[in-house]
Amino acid sequence: MAKRGARPSAADPTSGACPCGSGLPYADCCGPIHRGVSAAATAEALMRSRYSAFALGDAAHLLHSWHSTTRPPRLRLDPGTKWTRLEVLGTDRGGLFDSAGTVRFRAHYREAGRPGTVAEHSRFVREDGRWVYLDALPD
Repeated sequence: MAKRGARPSAADPTSGACPCGSGLPYADCCGPIHRGVSAAATAEALMRSRYSAFALGDAAHLLHSWHSTTRPPRLRLDPGTKWTRLEVLGTDRGGLFDSAGTVRFRAHYREAGRPGTVAEHSRFVREDGRWVYLDALPD
């Protein structure tokens, strides 16, 4: 944890701004969700935490936040992919009192020095009372 007034360390990406682009510190945004201290309140919050998990290489969170019927048995993240920015394009339902919702987003990355983008319309549902990623809707 960074000391008050100290600059975030380049060796510790979790001590600065959250990778999801919320503008909040990681410790106040996706960090508690990744550590299991709190649950994502909305489908968008879960999607943001999943993006941050990709950016930080947290495969355990990605698997934990995946629906039991669509979750792969293993997940290997490519260390050569650097996730650089998330754009949330829109949401449909997925709020505090919903049981399902979707989030459209664009995730930007760099791989081998070249920029790339992943665009997805993701579907989220509640499983055992918590938001989980179900699958991607076809365009």
